[in-house]
Amino acid sequence: MTKLSAWVQAARLRTLPLSLSGILAGTALALGSGYSDGLLFLLMLATTVCYQVTSNFANDYGDGIKGTDNEFRIGPQRAMQSGTLSATDLRRGIGLSAVVSAALTLGTLLYAFGTESLGFLLLFLLLGSAAIWASIKYTVGSDAYGYRGLGDIFVFLFFGLLSVVGSYFLFTHTLALACFLPAITIGALSTGVLNLNNLRDCDSDRQSGKRTLVVQMGYTNGVRYHVMLCLCAFLSLLFYVLMQDQPLHYIACLIPFIFIGRHLGKVIRVTDPASLDPELKKLALSTFGIGLLLLAVNYYFS
Repeated sequence: MTKLSAWVQAARLRTLPLSLSGILAGTALALGSGYSDGLLFLLMLATTVCYQVTSNFANDYGDGIKGTDNEFRIGPQRAMQSGTLSATDLRRGIGLSAVVSAALTLGTLLYAFGTESLGFLLLFLLLGSAAIWASIKYTVGSDAYGYRGLGDIFVFLFFGLLSVVGSYFLFTHTLALACFLPAITIGALSTGVLNLNNLRDCDSDRQSGKRTLVVQMGYTNGVRYHVMLCLCAFLSLLFYVLMQDQPLHYIACLIPFIFIGRHLGKVIRVTDPASLDPELKKLALSTFGIGLLLLAVNYYFS
């Protein structure tokens, strides 16, 4: 494997659609309110991709250093685990990606707010810094929050509330309560992807001392929690649809829940956690589909 291929492997491109879902949803809501800006949209997408890549490098490094990525872990081998990248390589990759993330954050915010809205600029710089910190500290360091069962909260906040409501605010410079419903949907489903990953790796995480929420509550309760997350996501988006002046225009946004319902049937019936691995892609792509459908519907009817 070439060095470039190793970095592409460590970047885990299959995780990117999920990270973009919130930006798509927030942009869709802004379109519905009469706001659009193609360059701002592209800047937000690029920044979010960089956050996710930073997180993926950091997860590869943190779990590799701690020995969590071992022969008992289910799923594709990571770069450090397979030996294609060293710990030093990944530390440098994390540093470079974090610097690029910071530069993109600053550029995006300057474009969105200029220097006239200094308060908004400083607030979002703080939030952007928190996002970069969170992308690294999930598995890195002795106080990594992912090892204490706090990953679910951070995913819900950053992939859901901040991504959707924050991107809407960058377009409009205002808040709308209705935005929180799609934000809850994207946040709950993104948390569901993390929970599914933790269900799959429950036994190996327990053995290596990674106390995820699933490890703490047990596998059976983890499955119940997963069902609750998906149900919460559905109800939030359903309420959003029903709040619209023309609800039938937005009903298409609920289509991915057909696939999520089938996904839940599989998760409930599974007896071997290894069988959950293909479900990660299904749930992530369904979440991405919701973001795309929201964008398409709001574009068409705005």
